[in-house]
Amino acid sequence: MVVKSELKLIKSLQQKKCRIEHGLFVIEGKKTLEEVVKSQMRLYKLFAVDPSNLDIGGHEVTQVTARELSQMSSLKNPNGYLGVFYIPEKVEKIASDWVLVLDGVQDPGNLGTIIRLCDWFGINDIVCSNDTVDCYNPKVLQATMGSITRVNIQYRSLSTFLGSTELPIYGTFMDGDNVNTTTLPKKGIMIMGNEGKGVSNTVAELCSDRLAIPQFGEKTTESLNVASATAILLHEIRK
Repeated sequence: MVVKSELKLIKSLQQKKCRIEHGLFVIEGKKTLEEVVKSQMRLYKLFAVDPSNLDIGGHEVTQVTARELSQMSSLKNPNGYLGVFYIPEKVEKIASDWVLVLDGVQDPGNLGTIIRLCDWFGINDIVCSNDTVDCYNPKVLQATMGSITRVNIQYRSLSTFLGSTELPIYGTFMDGDNVNTTTLPKKGIMIMGNEGKGVSNTVAELCSDRLAIPQFGEKTTESLNVASATAILLHEIRK
């Protein structure tokens, strides 16, 4: 059984201000929960309709009814498993050879997919502008499929971060140089812009190079989805 105050707390974590206030976030789904529990993420509490199906290494699980879980869940059709974790302390150290910078990405699904792509391509660090969607948004976490545990995500002033680096800075633009014919270095920064506006003018001025993904079809599509474009560019980095 879950008390009302706990239900209210967990439900409130769907809002960014409440996640910041309490230092907690929610993950749903059996597979993702099992992966996150085994990571370095610090567990607050686990809930399950059927705890016997969870492989979580001896952690205590609170059994709840399907109705109670639906009251905590952000999903229309909850899948029976929910975990609450502490938001990790900020780590500003950059550990990877390439850094992905996100300038105002707003869609949670896009950010979640981008985090998963960075995990796949071995990009350890993502630096986000302060107006990029929160990486602990429930929809972002659903899309990461557990990759949130393996990628360091920072929210910083991009002007400050980019202005202090010695790495080459590659911005992505519609009128940039063809990425297919550009020789990329072993280390650098790749910037992806907002879904509608692209890279902001302030950040564009700090780019040392401008890249573009060539279009081969008829020029009827305005631009690529930012997550799709990120996949192509990360592949080019790792070629």
